[in-house]
Amino acid sequence: MQTVLPALIAAWTLMYGTQAGAFSLDDVTARARTLADTPYAAPANNLPPVFSQMQFADYIKIQPRRDALEWKDQGTPFRLGFYHQGMQFSSPVRINEIVGNAVHEIQYDPARFDFGGLKFDKSATGKLGYAGFRVLYPINRAGKLDEIMSVLGASYFRVVGKNQVYGLSSRGLAIDTGLPVAEEFPAFREFWIARPAAQDNHLVFYALLDSQRATGAYRFDLYPGEDTILKVQARIFLRGAVTKLGVAPLTSMFLFGPNQQRDPYNFRPALHDSNGLAIHTGNGEWLWRPLNNPRHLAISTFQVTNPRGFGLLQRGREFSAFEDLKDRYDLRPSAWIEPQGDWGKGKVELVEIPSPDETNDNMAAFWTPDQLPPKGQPLQADYTMHWTMNERALLDKDLAWVKQTLRSAGEITQANLIRRLDGSTGLIVDFEGPVLASLPAGTQVGAQVSASDNAEILDNVLEPNPVTKGWRLNLRIKVKDPRKVVEMRAALVSGNKTLSETWSYQLPPDSVGGQ
Repeated sequence: MQTVLPALIAAWTLMYGTQAGAFSLDDVTARARTLADTPYAAPANNLPPVFSQMQFADYIKIQPRRDALEWKDQGTPFRLGFYHQGMQFSSPVRINEIVGNAVHEIQYDPARFDFGGLKFDKSATGKLGYAGFRVLYPINRAGKLDEIMSVLGASYFRVVGKNQVYGLSSRGLAIDTGLPVAEEFPAFREFWIARPAAQDNHLVFYALLDSQRATGAYRFDLYPGEDTILKVQARIFLRGAVTKLGVAPLTSMFLFGPNQQRDPYNFRPALHDSNGLAIHTGNGEWLWRPLNNPRHLAISTFQVTNPRGFGLLQRGREFSAFEDLKDRYDLRPSAWIEPQGDWGKGKVELVEIPSPDETNDNMAAFWTPDQLPPKGQPLQADYTMHWTMNERALLDKDLAWVKQTLRSAGEITQANLIRRLDGSTGLIVDFEGPVLASLPAGTQVGAQVSASDNAEILDNVLEPNPVTKGWRLNLRIKVKDPRKVVEMRAALVSGNKTLSETWSYQLPPDSVGGQ
């Protein structure tokens, strides 16, 4: 089995040299289809101990040399840098360049790297390769190269726009995420990157994905800008039975925020790459689900036919919301998935995993179709990704949005005006937006609020917020069984008109009283 994949790659290499037309997604799709019909062959680990046992602090010392970047003499504003193998990145990834109708491999060369003073036998690199690549582009100011995309590890990639810093990640595919079985991590095994012309304002590359139960062909079109846009075309073939297939998966981190009690020993008011899941359903409804760092694994599903969009967003990104000069969570982008065409019936799923610290990406969101294609037929998923800090521009301009969710222990005011905790949970939801600020004086605004059977709504008060020119919803609820989940929904209305997106909130088990 170990010789199947190398043999196929060798055969495809011969094909490149004789192909008459330009390389396209069809070429990768044909390879993914052929690969799906063969037994899975795990890539070989070729790392010597000095690299396989390397700690992260040493691995990040290995950086691409600026004087050895790909395309530095080609007149294009784009550059390619490469990641070296090391740690868990134990198998080389083949990287090819497309120039016109010709395709050739970009050969590994240790001279491309600055090893940062690491001590090792130079001959140890002789049979190594690349673990991934970086795209550089002068996105912030002319003449200064900035890294705008990173592709490293399985099928993970990260993207930034102007004045953004890396935050959440995306993946090519997710398999069995959040299930009580081992998650499968499909990996990009080979890339084909088209050399851009001097006048090109975007970069095109292709990827071949492989895992025990799936293969895939991908085309990516990267457009750097204020918001960086990544257009994705995916063709996925199933090699074996899959319980849950996650399409357009996003992976992020949420440790704490105003809707969940923070670490009393941490000066930051919030610590997260994303703080909510937004969904635009096929019937036009907008949902906002604030994230939790739960005590137990939590999975939320939202049945949606032909979704118009979904994403993990970073709302309320003022610096004062984080107070972190080192990691700049206020500059980390949101990622919004905009499906192209009809995706049919399925679910947007949110997986929230307990985490004690910010080093774990404990949030995942993806689309999972209700029906998977039979073996030999591809699942087609085309979508546009927006990596943005302008979250308001994603939302319908005629709707208000949830600015923030605040949670605390519930309290009542006694006859002597002293507040007393009563074992309930208090929630404050701030809605804002031009549609609220421009309401004529005297407009009657109401809140449609509902809660699942495990909660009783004790107080439900809606009041104007003169500071934001929005409205504040004050809720106090009594959880009946703290061991069970509570689901809540709320939206602002005026008569028969919906004024806001729907706040869809979950109190996880064992989280009452602001804990």
